Amino acid sequence: MGCCSSAAHSSKREWKPLEDRSCTDIPWLLLFILFCVGMGFICGFSIATGAAARLVSGYDSYGNICGQKNVKVDGIVNSGLDLTQKKYVFFLDPCNVDLVHRKIKSIALCVAACPRKELKTLADVQKFAETNGSNLCSYELQSSEYTTDPQASKLCPKLPVPESAPIPFFHRCAPVNISCYAKFAEALITFVSDSSVLHRLISGVMTSKEIIMGLCLLSLVLSMILMVIIRYISRVLVWILTILVILGSLGGTGVLWWLYAKQRNFVNETLTADQLQVAKDNLQALLVYAISATVFTVILFLIMLIMRKRVALTIALFHVAGKVFIHLPLLVFQPFWTFFALILFWSYWIMVLLFLGTTGSPVLNEQGFVEFRVLGPLRYMWWYHVVGLIWISEFILACQQMTVAGAVVTYYFTREKRNLPFTPILASVNRLVCYHLGTVAKGSFIITLVKIPRMILMYIHSQLKGKENACARCMLKACICCLWCLEKCLTYLNQNAYTATAINSTNFCTSAKDAFVILVENALRVAAINTVGDFMLFLGKVLIVCSTGLAGVMLLNYQRDYTVWVLPLIIVCLFAFLVAHCFLSIYEMVVDVLFLCFAIDTKYNDGSPGREFYMDKILMEFVENSRKSMKESGRGGGAEGRELKPMAPGASSS
Repeated sequence: MGCCSSAAHSSKREWKPLEDRSCTDIPWLLLFILFCVGMGFICGFSIATGAAARLVSGYDSYGNICGQKNVKVDGIVNSGLDLTQKKYVFFLDPCNVDLVHRKIKSIALCVAACPRKELKTLADVQKFAETNGSNLCSYELQSSEYTTDPQASKLCPKLPVPESAPIPFFHRCAPVNISCYAKFAEALITFVSDSSVLHRLISGVMTSKEIIMGLCLLSLVLSMILMVIIRYISRVLVWILTILVILGSLGGTGVLWWLYAKQRNFVNETLTADQLQVAKDNLQALLVYAISATVFTVILFLIMLIMRKRVALTIALFHVAGKVFIHLPLLVFQPFWTFFALILFWSYWIMVLLFLGTTGSPVLNEQGFVEFRVLGPLRYMWWYHVVGLIWISEFILACQQMTVAGAVVTYYFTREKRNLPFTPILASVNRLVCYHLGTVAKGSFIITLVKIPRMILMYIHSQLKGKENACARCMLKACICCLWCLEKCLTYLNQNAYTATAINSTNFCTSAKDAFVILVENALRVAAINTVGDFMLFLGKVLIVCSTGLAGVMLLNYQRDYTVWVLPLIIVCLFAFLVAHCFLSIYEMVVDVLFLCFAIDTKYNDGSPGREFYMDKILMEFVENSRKSMKESGRGGGAEGRELKPMAPGASSS
């Protein structure tokens, strides 16, 4: 759809930033709209077939929906009951979980109330039924027969019946004690050989939940502060981050070794058996942390030593990026809007997924109980729904990239910054919605085409783990790795294609080709910026994670006698990295867009009247300094000079 139609003319066409705006990739927009209509059909079908009522109200093992009068189903006993007064689903053995099929392997009944306290004997179950009018045994067994009927042990819940409470809005009785869920997690986490370890980990998380929430909030605040600092001290940001990371790495490593030594002395004190076990777990965790931090610090120093001379262009682009954030402060909030849109879509997707899980006609399973299954071609709706998850998620992320690219392009190619639109971000969103949604749909679809095979191969690899031979395992991993690399390359090319579209209003394939040509012509510059720039932003992420992790270590140190640090600290550090990545990825996008604009500017302009440069003064200074450096070192002399060599003025006419 236009992949090559204008390729032959692109070399002759002069770019006209922010002019001649036109709609791009309309067929792909229509295709995306049709796909979304299909997603809506799946949602409507699942609701229309009664899945919504079964999901919200719940149903028993005989196909009866709790809280309403049901219709008799031929061939199914105990179906068609009037359960108007029985609004809650109760499982006779709620901890019997089938990990393969991801469901509870237990008889489900509709009851009038959930047991709010533990019932240890059948006599307690009988008393609960007589007091509350809630029969917890099978429908055919009367409450007066709970203690006398010989089949009561099979038709009544497994003893002791745990204390449970109804799940809000979903009318299921769920055990209050987390031990049931801990046992379920033990089955999932195969590397835990001692079941008591997992119980201690979970108890550590529950005990430290206030600290975890506070540290997660701290990581968010630190990310915002770092974004503010980047705006005002971009010129010295690289060196500040370098010094802070050096000090942070040394300080963090030293603190971990100090805490390890302190913990060793603590272990030697007189402790109870439980306290001693917790102390040993913390000691082992601290040793692993300290060794890992030491190795990480050494590797970090070596990388910084190698890259210390290749920061000139990065500093110039960071300085201009800081100006962009000063003029476009709403860019800082882009991660919030994107995250909010993703959360809304994922919530909708999960809701429809749950609806699909209860959609279909009632059929008897091997145990003689009712399950709802979709028969015929409609059973493939699952696959359509999964593809929708990937494509629409990528579409939302691509919309963010196009919005950021459009706003930065507006800034770069506006000579008088006081003439910028009042809200360049909203202007960019307006251009995206009016002209370029088809381009975004096409780019996100290409990423989806690569991501789906990789996910299928990953699923096959996980299912065959321990069964395939070494050659097959190696081939699977190689294919997964190649698809991952291809996905990353296409993502980078897509982002630059969106920038080209924002500049020249061309379709996706033409923009991708033009951007690719520009990037190839500036391959050494691209390599330098993507290594130095991304590394500097990575240092910012490391700084936030280290600061949050260090604060976590110091706070959790006061609970060392009854809290295992491992899981709370991992949760905090992962969340801190996620938050830092979301914010600094916007800065990375801005730098990449600025570089492509800079490369286009130097290619199609030479500073002569009528072809003046658009670039900022700091970038002009970089070009002049690079030329002086080349003259001093000799023409073509040295890899450093070749890497930072600017394009000659008027290169486009050669």
